[in-house]
Amino acid sequence: MTQEEFLRIYRFIKSRYGIDLDHKKEIVQGRMENYLHRAGFHDYNEYMNAVERDVTGRLEKELVNILTTNHTFFMREFEHFDFMKQEVLPYLRRKEERSKDLCIWCGASSTGQEPYMLAMLLHDFFGLEHEMWDTKVLATDISTEALSQAIAGIYKREQIESLPDVWKRRYLHATGDGEHYEIAKEIKDQVLFRQFNLMDTFPFKRKMHVVFLRNVMIYFDKQTKQEIMQKVYDVMEPGGYLFIGRTETIDRSAVPFQLIQPSIFRK
Repeated sequence: MTQEEFLRIYRFIKSRYGIDLDHKKEIVQGRMENYLHRAGFHDYNEYMNAVERDVTGRLEKELVNILTTNHTFFMREFEHFDFMKQEVLPYLRRKEERSKDLCIWCGASSTGQEPYMLAMLLHDFFGLEHEMWDTKVLATDISTEALSQAIAGIYKREQIESLPDVWKRRYLHATGDGEHYEIAKEIKDQVLFRQFNLMDTFPFKRKMHVVFLRNVMIYFDKQTKQEIMQKVYDVMEPGGYLFIGRTETIDRSAVPFQLIQPSIFRK
């Protein structure tokens, strides 16, 4: 991959998705080299010509799938879920007692572990009242490949080992091979998966009570991060909570979130 070819891919991804691949030429080449040969392209310029001419968008989606990392796991940064249970959900139960309608968005859902855990937590918290509340979780991601895995909701035995035993018994079922487990239908029905680009205009008609946008800011430069954070702030309810990754930060001089504790903010 020449520097010119890399810059073409870098600018294409940056302009459409905000993802900053600067100084990541080796990673880009490592991920794309085998795909390029399998797909029958002679070089990266021929491939990018095809991507830009493809009116179906299929090749562009494949490119995004190749270049984005979808690393997540059950119980990741579980302190956030404890805070949800102890602080956020009691507050929202009181606040929305009349409407019984919560708007919760997981903006980097990857292969589904995070939104499914949110759905399990909500089901546990509301208990017998759960059917009276609308607690569906909107789960979005840029990667169609990750979303396909999330919608299937099937995980290997070792992937679910860290979950609490009560959740494993209640919300997962063994498949025929005994090595994989599927999320129960009652939990699947509580999560709405959609493909979404954070660089696009946010289309939400209602304000969000809770936003999980964890471990995604690392892909953006400072300016793009601020733009995304401002859009998130604008679509949140006053008093709503934002969760980001524990190693991530927000420039609160640019976006007026209130810091509750590291990685937890409030509008």
